[in-house]
Amino acid sequence: MSMSVFLRHGASALALFALASTPAAARGKIKSFDVSGASSTYATVINAGGSVTGFYIDGSGPDHGFVRAASGTITTFDPPGAQGTLAEDINKKGAITGYYSDDNLGVHGFLRNAHGKFVSFDPKGSTNTSARRINDQGSVAGSFSDGSSIHGFLRGADGTITAFDPKNSIDTEANAINANGDVTGYFTDSSGVTHGFLRTADGTITTFDVAGTNQTFPFGINARDAIAGFYVKGNTVSGFVRSASGKIKTFDPPGSLATEAYAINAAGAITGFYSDSSQVHGFVRTAQGTITGFDPPKSGNTQPVSINDSGAIAGFYYDTNGVTHGFIRTP
Repeated sequence: MSMSVFLRHGASALALFALASTPAAARGKIKSFDVSGASSTYATVINAGGSVTGFYIDGSGPDHGFVRAASGTITTFDPPGAQGTLAEDINKKGAITGYYSDDNLGVHGFLRNAHGKFVSFDPKGSTNTSARRINDQGSVAGSFSDGSSIHGFLRGADGTITAFDPKNSIDTEANAINANGDVTGYFTDSSGVTHGFLRTADGTITTFDVAGTNQTFPFGINARDAIAGFYVKGNTVSGFVRSASGKIKTFDPPGSLATEAYAINAAGAITGFYSDSSQVHGFVRTAQGTITGFDPPKSGNTQPVSINDSGAIAGFYYDTNGVTHGFIRTP
């Protein structure tokens, strides 16, 4: 199992854009980093304490997980028997979740505690488990395939796994969970229309769409149930934020040809990336709507994917030679 770009769902429009040679001016303090010996480093999440998890490729074939402490120390890891590891999220206690493939070509979810101990898990009937987000209480949200369709799941801190699907779903992708145990993501119905959903901790599911579109992709949720993501309407890809009351605002950075939002913090700040006529850039949008674009030095393609409550952002970028590096941006 190898993952050459962060977006595992195939929903990204920006992944098709060619790399350009002239990066935009960087704003904020940006530090790039690489796992020792890696040919590509992908940072996926930064937690409240500034620790970052993700995965890297070392040239031997499979992906491996890593955690970078706030001090800069990097520890690499793989669950026992893994033939490829994708670390997706880390909570404030240092617990990491993600998924890995084994030598039987199965894909399983995993939990790694702060001391390096692993637990592997799969929902009942799963042939492919993708654990994607963990909250500070230790609950994990993700999706699994049973061989015919894709379902969402919630794994409680006690290990109990609950499968779920919004009504009329034929494929459900659960992408984020907040401190309350509320989950967001998207599902596809039998007509091929993709809708957003919010599943609260009591199991109630509310579906929603950006008006006038048939493709809505939520990816981030904060403790107030504000949700960030993007939508596709014809040839247009734009970001959106949905308040807890259900009000949706759409947005694009100035000059954007396509915008994808991936994370939202407690203050309502959103990060993601956008393309203009030259390349793909990172952005941060305040709760008031002010948008700042940024790129690490020598970046030809910047893809932020996580923001913590202090406003620190993590992601990865391709340099002008096409090599991938992790980065952390602090305000």
